[in-house]
Amino acid sequence: MAVSKHLQDKLSLLPEQPGCYIMKDEKGKILYVGKAKVLKNRVRSYFTGVHNNKTTRLVSHIRDFEYIVTGSEKEALLLEINLIKKHRPPFNIMFMDDKMYPYIEVSGDQDFSVRISRKPNHKKSRYFGPYPSSSAAYEMVKLVNQIFPIRKCRTLGKQACLYYHMHQCLAPCVKKTDPKEVAKIRAEVIRFLKGDVDVVLDDLRLKMQNAAEELQFERAKELRDQIQHIEHIKEKQSIDFSDRTARDVFGYYEDKGYISFYGFFIRDGKLLERTLSITPIYEEKDEAFVSFIVQYYANNTKPKEILVPKGTDVEALEHALDVKVKVPERGEKKKLVDLVIQNAKEAHDQKFQLVYKKDKELDMAMQHLSRIVQREVHTIESFDNSHIQGSNNVSGLVVFEDGRPDKAQYRHYHLDTYRSDIDSMKEVVYRRYFRLLKDGKPMPDLLIVDGGAAQINAAKSIRDDLMLDFPIAGLVKDDRHATRALMLEDLKEVPLSKEDPLFFMLTRLQDEVHRFAIEYHRKLRSKSMTKSVLDEVPGIGETRKKELMKTFKSMKSLRQADVEALARVVPEDVARRLFDRLHPSE
Repeated sequence: MAVSKHLQDKLSLLPEQPGCYIMKDEKGKILYVGKAKVLKNRVRSYFTGVHNNKTTRLVSHIRDFEYIVTGSEKEALLLEINLIKKHRPPFNIMFMDDKMYPYIEVSGDQDFSVRISRKPNHKKSRYFGPYPSSSAAYEMVKLVNQIFPIRKCRTLGKQACLYYHMHQCLAPCVKKTDPKEVAKIRAEVIRFLKGDVDVVLDDLRLKMQNAAEELQFERAKELRDQIQHIEHIKEKQSIDFSDRTARDVFGYYEDKGYISFYGFFIRDGKLLERTLSITPIYEEKDEAFVSFIVQYYANNTKPKEILVPKGTDVEALEHALDVKVKVPERGEKKKLVDLVIQNAKEAHDQKFQLVYKKDKELDMAMQHLSRIVQREVHTIESFDNSHIQGSNNVSGLVVFEDGRPDKAQYRHYHLDTYRSDIDSMKEVVYRRYFRLLKDGKPMPDLLIVDGGAAQINAAKSIRDDLMLDFPIAGLVKDDRHATRALMLEDLKEVPLSKEDPLFFMLTRLQDEVHRFAIEYHRKLRSKSMTKSVLDEVPGIGETRKKELMKTFKSMKSLRQADVEALARVVPEDVARRLFDRLHPSE
């Protein structure tokens, strides 16, 4: 690739110091953030020599760069992570979806509960995790709540619920519980979550046998399922360290331009869960690995010890995380690191073809779309409007980057009083692109409207009034409401084959924007329906409204309730006013 005079001049000015560099495209959008021991050498390397296909693709988009000098490599690493988190560049290794993994919390209350928590910050509570699989954490909480008679609700009610009658709760809502009994149950729950399940298994087996002898076959089956679930968990926790140190083990495998990360999370000597991420790589694999680990701990609790394979920059990790990081040379810990790397390789081999095929098809779809509109397309925006007989007129905007949803850029719009679909389209297009103009932000490469000639012309009129320059297309449906063609600005239709990757990408875009708009419309409609009745009754504020909806679940159930039932939640005079408001004809 020929390097422009602008880039050559900037490359000649690079310092021989550590720091971060920020690669940008022709619109000034940040493509990639990296760190370097020596900025001059690292940044220049992108524009010289031979690269793999992935790096070549990144370099082909670079039109400018910036750099920030730091005092040390540690500062460069931490700055890189913060810049990645802030700008979410499309060519950077991103850790999962940037959310905290769930923990299981045993609360520190007198009448404690066991629940999922993503912020382990209550000093009196005990936490177990993290669980990279949310489903595994929720299944474990469900199992604990089935086995032990513990509090299920976050807010104590005024009467005993079904769990009490099923012997799954001590009902602290209506009677005083014995502190010694509660403490004993809490200790049993903690032992169970630590992996000491044999006592619970023996008890369940005895209960199952007794249920079978008493011909309570449904109960026996329920207990058998619980036993099997616990045994499955016990089997997965096969690694056992006697020192009970909280430690995480990470490894990776890189091949064909993709990298897979794998991790073991060991708490109280037990292997809790494993995690995997496979992603394209545009940088040195060891640097990507370090970046991945630091990003993970930006949102998750650090253990006492981290184990990594040979070749990892241990010093950089220790400085960044303030945790002991080891590269084991022998023994059980070395076997554990080898096992993580082996799992990363096996998972990579299993998932590579699927991920590669998906990436290749998206590339083909975007190239096809670029040929159709006769310009390079990376960013696609699409609107969909939703209303019922003109009420709650809303619109949803979704953004796809290189064929993938960029949910951070999704937007909802609450529109003016409904006049027509054309007016709604004009309003939302104006609001979106006037705001981008005002804020100096880049425009999309293509706007796709969910409709034909009328919608395209409406969007075009606003775009031209704002003197913008991006193409507009519409999705044309057949008589079965399935997408059959892409209509261009000149109203020429381009047929879409159902075998074409572009068809699948546009169908996904259409489904996504429709879902996003409908979801917002339902939310507003539900809010307005509730407000129209409850907010008009004197004596009902936000607290009583929440209690009513929590008790009766829906407006239908609320209307079916008599005054006596309503008076169990609100004062009797308020209950009578509410009943009269719900039944005006009576």
